[in-house]
Amino acid sequence: MARKITIDPYRIPRIFSLIPSIWDEDYEPTMYEGLDIYETNDEIVIKAPVPGIPEENVDISFENGILRIHARSEETEEEKKKKKAVHKQQMIRHFDYTTTLPRMVDPDKITAEVEGGIITITAPISEAAKPKKISLRSMKTKQK
Repeated sequence: MARKITIDPYRIPRIFSLIPSIWDEDYEPTMYEGLDIYETNDEIVIKAPVPGIPEENVDISFENGILRIHARSEETEEEKKKKKAVHKQQMIRHFDYTTTLPRMVDPDKITAEVEGGIITITAPISEAAKPKKISLRSMKTKQK
């Protein structure tokens, strides 16, 4: 006689908790993920973390309402030749941020500064994008 086996579908995921994760030991989440974007009455401010990247390795562009920040740092061939490696863990850092700005800005007046590994980009909101007050007239006064 065949034996009837019942399977509890909620018990199967528990099996996965018994298997060690490859991320448990060596994975440390970075605190440098993402952009901060905020808006004042006159400008949009974007903050982008790029820790340890020299400013000459940062490229910022703005085209068709899209802001791009590309930053990359790695050891140069000259730096590699100057020292003899005893223990080496290759450190290549790169950051690529792309965002659409929430309002129309004046591209000729965008500025960027870096301090403490944080790039601050300031984009003045264009006059055309600022709210305009529209006065309301009565149709009766127009007919006179």
